[in-house]
Amino acid sequence: MENTVPSPLPEHVSWREFLRSGNTAALLLVCLAVWLHAADSLVVATMLPAMVADIGGAALVSWTVSIYEIGSVVAGAASALLSMRYGLRRPMAGAAAFFALGCATSALSPVMEGVLLGRALQGLGGGGLVALGFVAAGVLFDRRYRARVMAVVSAFWGMSAFLGPLLGGLFVEFATWRIGFWFFTVQAGLLALWILSCPEAVAPQNAETPNRFPLARLLVLCLAVVLISAGGARVELARTTVLILAGLACLIWFVWRDGRAGPTRMLPAAPWNLTTPTGGTLSMLFFISMATIALLAYGPLLMTVVHDMSALTAGYIVAASSVGWTVAAVAISGRPEREDRYWIIAGMSLTTLSIAGFTYAVPAGPVGLIAVASFVEGAGFGMAWTFILRRVTALVPAHEVQRVSGAMPTVQRIGYALGAAFVGIIANATGFLEMDTAQDAARVAQLLFLSCLPLALLALGAMVGLVRKHPYDATL
Repeated sequence: MENTVPSPLPEHVSWREFLRSGNTAALLLVCLAVWLHAADSLVVATMLPAMVADIGGAALVSWTVSIYEIGSVVAGAASALLSMRYGLRRPMAGAAAFFALGCATSALSPVMEGVLLGRALQGLGGGGLVALGFVAAGVLFDRRYRARVMAVVSAFWGMSAFLGPLLGGLFVEFATWRIGFWFFTVQAGLLALWILSCPEAVAPQNAETPNRFPLARLLVLCLAVVLISAGGARVELARTTVLILAGLACLIWFVWRDGRAGPTRMLPAAPWNLTTPTGGTLSMLFFISMATIALLAYGPLLMTVVHDMSALTAGYIVAASSVGWTVAAVAISGRPEREDRYWIIAGMSLTTLSIAGFTYAVPAGPVGLIAVASFVEGAGFGMAWTFILRRVTALVPAHEVQRVSGAMPTVQRIGYALGAAFVGIIANATGFLEMDTAQDAARVAQLLFLSCLPLALLALGAMVGLVRKHPYDATL
């Protein structure tokens, strides 16, 4: 049963109290894990043109992103099980070491195929670090501090949105793209060494968790993400449909088989049961991730065609989402636990409203309204994410906290992968490849964002499992 009744928390936790609570090292651990994953992806995206000019491999560019995401999903899925068996120290140090090895492999590679191998290792490390970072946030901090932790994590994520492209540009302009990879190699290596000596990196362990590793299930999950990513990398209606259906079949088999695996489960129990907090949370994150990927995948290109703006301006409009996320998360993170339900509802509703805003503003303008919609999308995420972890970990049994915490970013990445393929199909079906004028691009943009609204509404429906009243709400 998920209806546990935790004890009530104090009405308000100030930043002063939080920062003096003795959790500095654990907080730094979580933030550095998030920083490496978020900033590296943006740095690499900025350095890609220089990489292609140096070693070739233009046909493989899309896979520098896809293969990273594949590694991230697989490592994230295994993270909870690893932390339950071995605690946090060894899995997190191992993830940081994989990340360092991947960066070094990319830095030394003379061909793009070698970079892809490095990106696969970086994905395993980065995905593991982020998922384990969420596990750490759920088990290393008292429940009363978790909203503040998520606010700080959001701030780091927003900071990476600005510093990542800037750092990538600086490496290309004043050094080389290889130095950029070495920069992260050093950081990840130092993080691995620090984690091994860090007494804070200890999570509850379950000695009864079997030693055998669920390799077959992970391989099927990997195949599912590969098929979905391949379907979205080059969108052709028949080919993409077959690949995505095959990927979904593998994903369904993975969830079914994992649910019958007993102590070696990687996902929490009943992960898609909408009547439970766990199922409501994971389904909500899955659908809202699918619904919001369109801005990142197609927004910049459509905005430059429709409104004749520079790529830099379009990039900053997209980055406004990260700003909104950070501002909202930091501003409201001190709210009492009895308000969690309302902030989650408000946040998810704002994000849904922003998609409606894009449906109008991207094709019609003005440019400022698109930036406002982007900020609102991020602010909605910031409001909701700040309290989702605190609420769901309060509602599930203690032995499921690590699984739920690790599953959240993993399900989000799967949603992004499937969402990218979905919007790719919609874009092609609405004439993206044949558009010649701003009017053509405006029509594509309107239909593209309109198609994402039903997914956001599904997320709102799934949210009910998390925000409906539970017995412990009466104690707050």
